[in-house]
Amino acid sequence: MSQTKLQKVEAAAWRIRRYALRMGEVQGQGYIGQALGYADVLATAFAHIMNYRPADPGWEARDRFLLSHGHYAIAYYAALIEAGIIPEEELETYGFDDSRLPMSGMATYTPAMEISGGSLGQGLSIAVGMALGLRQKESASLVINSMSDGELDEGSTWEAAMSAAHHGLSNLINIVDINKQQADGDSRKILGFEPLEDKWASFGWYVQRVNGNDVAAVVTAFENAKNHAGDQPRVILCDTLMGKGVPFLETRDKNHFIRVDADEWQKALAVLDANKPEGALS
Repeated sequence: MSQTKLQKVEAAAWRIRRYALRMGEVQGQGYIGQALGYADVLATAFAHIMNYRPADPGWEARDRFLLSHGHYAIAYYAALIEAGIIPEEELETYGFDDSRLPMSGMATYTPAMEISGGSLGQGLSIAVGMALGLRQKESASLVINSMSDGELDEGSTWEAAMSAAHHGLSNLINIVDINKQQADGDSRKILGFEPLEDKWASFGWYVQRVNGNDVAAVVTAFENAKNHAGDQPRVILCDTLMGKGVPFLETRDKNHFIRVDADEWQKALAVLDANKPEGALS
């Protein structure tokens, strides 16, 4: 990947973080730790990998991005704003009645929201059905399912994983955000899930594990997944840091939903702005 393209993705990730913080400030809350930690993955998907038309979110030939972890909606809306699918001014409506940006992702409200995410553990099953349907249509479109590490606790996830491999769904990429946090605490202690690479490989998947906050590594992983030969479904395991980009949030006790005081939103934006990547615009 050229340096120019890498800088494009890094700039997109920076803007996604800013949009998410601005939405969080509107409501005074939100799953902002996940949004900051996952921005590099979303930027790579929308700014580099996916095929879509911003003015036509329902375009039949589009790649599908499924937000299984519906509570990541604030992050996904930020990515949709960055992609030009949602106007930037709509972020001021985040979480309000009749907004197209409800606090949890709902397909009936938001353009390019392919599914209503949650209960957790359902997205990969839906993605398997979509991938099968697109193959029947002889479509070249990709299905990208995005899920949390907490969803690894769910049996439906592993049933879907087995099914995807059985059907040879090479048009399916699954992303697992391993931020080590879920509602009840450290996800590794709630139900141990390691060794993940070995588990997914044993289910017949092409597996990569990367630092999900290293843009170059994430880009390479997506490119490898998209170009991998053979009929295996692909999974990218992304180790991420909640609050990434804002040091005073990175080190905060997470408990899944970070507390952000009223005066801290602007402080967080100032930290991001002080570390603006080359080519980024505020």
